[in-house]
Amino acid sequence: MIKNIIFDLGGVIFTIDEKQAVNRFKEIGLKTAEQQLDPYRQSGYFGDLESGKISAEEFRSKLSDTIGREVSMADCRYAWTGYVKQLPQANLEELISLRKSGFRVILLTNTNPFMMSWAESNEFDGHGHPLSFYFDATYKSYVMKLMKPDKRCFEYLLDHEKINPQESLFVDDGPRNVAAARELGLHTYCPSNGEDWINKISDYLK
Repeated sequence: MIKNIIFDLGGVIFTIDEKQAVNRFKEIGLKTAEQQLDPYRQSGYFGDLESGKISAEEFRSKLSDTIGREVSMADCRYAWTGYVKQLPQANLEELISLRKSGFRVILLTNTNPFMMSWAESNEFDGHGHPLSFYFDATYKSYVMKLMKPDKRCFEYLLDHEKINPQESLFVDDGPRNVAAARELGLHTYCPSNGEDWINKISDYLK
């Protein structure tokens, strides 16, 4: 019986627009944006930011060195939030509905301080609520210093939540992330980026 539902953020709760993110990074001067950005897992100093190895300020400094001019924290935030294409209200309403139905609803995301400065603000849903309003708990890669699909990322969450993987459903649009979770005994569902997952999850939970 499923008691816990663990959601990814980008590609599940909101729709990812990688092209828009690339264009925004190019707009602030990063000519190699296509090579440096990935919708599922970042690498280089982009990955170091999301795995908590460097701070937001250190990232800004490294990006400035790459571009050849000083970029601001606002520039970085603008570029990173280019990943956000659409935040369907129906998804947010479903999160609330699941919690009211007794499920523990948890976020597990590869992310960074720039994305979270938007998601954890009152700008997030357009109604004055931050991301945390919709979840019982949130686990972020740069805070944990672990990134999916590293199994330790899932083990960290399971240990802190003290939950049984066999009583948990993991929803993520990244096939490698889903495969890693499945190996640890979690039930999994891998929707495509922006797919309407609400009915499928309802059917699964029945």
